[in-house]
Amino acid sequence: MTVYDVARALPGIEELRDRSRGLAMLDAVLSPAWEGRYYSFDAHWSETEQLASMKDGRGGEYTIVLSPAGAFARVFDHESPLSPYGPLADGATWPGVLDGVPEAFGEYLTEPAFLDEDDVHATTACLWRESADTAWHTGPVAFPDLEGHPDPDGSHGLLRLLLDRTPEAYAEWASEYYGTPVDLGAVRHVLALRPLTQEVVTALNPSVTLTDLAEDIAEIGFPPPRP
Repeated sequence: MTVYDVARALPGIEELRDRSRGLAMLDAVLSPAWEGRYYSFDAHWSETEQLASMKDGRGGEYTIVLSPAGAFARVFDHESPLSPYGPLADGATWPGVLDGVPEAFGEYLTEPAFLDEDDVHATTACLWRESADTAWHTGPVAFPDLEGHPDPDGSHGLLRLLLDRTPEAYAEWASEYYGTPVDLGAVRHVLALRPLTQEVVTALNPSVTLTDLAEDIAEIGFPPPRP
């Protein structure tokens, strides 16, 4: 799969926002230590923007800016043949990856958080969707001859839990990543964005309380626990 396939499979902006908030809340419960988390969501990235993000701890990441203009997503897979730091790209963002980004998202092409120390946009796949669009868009990327490479730009692997949005997909992934069984019923509860209860939290991580999660709930913009 390439970014073209991913563009057809990603959900709409609001479903993606909700999914991202759920993933971040689940990770906050399963990993109280921030540095161990995979998914995060900042509901207050700016006065008008929210940021969904993922870091896999091995150099792979994505960031998705959600704003009144729509959604802008960048993916960076350091092992991708399209990486600016690989032998094919010669220190530059791969041709076509950022082409066609509309003016509404132009500021993200120079956003310091997405650039390296040489001002290279650290991106192997880029997608965007303006608020009135009915589909995701991507640049005209000419992929090199990579016969047998299943995920040349890293977009499928790194965005996989935004593509497969079943609770089972997250529970299976988290069980492997965190090395512990993950309660499927609790996952369903959180991904549905239902307010947390101590029972649900305990089912996921007995060492965490609702009080412990207060800051995360506020940062993610997750529905607060009922009194």
